[in-house]
Amino acid sequence: MSAAADILQILAPISAGELIDKITILEIKAERISDPVKLANVRHELEALAALRDSHGLDALATLAADLRTVNETLWQVEDEIREREAAGQFDARFIELARAVYVTNDRRAALKKEINLAVGSAIIEEKSYAGS
Repeated sequence: MSAAADILQILAPISAGELIDKITILEIKAERISDPVKLANVRHELEALAALRDSHGLDALATLAADLRTVNETLWQVEDEIREREAAGQFDARFIELARAVYVTNDRRAALKKEINLAVGSAIIEEKSYAGS
């Protein structure tokens, strides 16, 4: 068996919203990761998924993708600050505010992904369900 044949690649159907979400997260990682090996892996995955997006004409969703990226950047910053505060043992009002911001921001993220799915008629539409909803 050749080395190329030993590389595992799993292809799974996902929603258009999930694809765009993953791409925006990879774009953020590509800007923030400095480790060359990690960055190469991120760029490899980003290129593959961006090509898939473009081949399905999903690049036309630029406005929704930009909104989703903004939400993911906010989520990244919130989670970074939570980790910093946890490491410092700062479980104060700001920590609680940030913890609540995670689920509020994730709710906005889920809404944007669903909006993308509905806009393109995605065959797969992710649904969220929480206690009380």
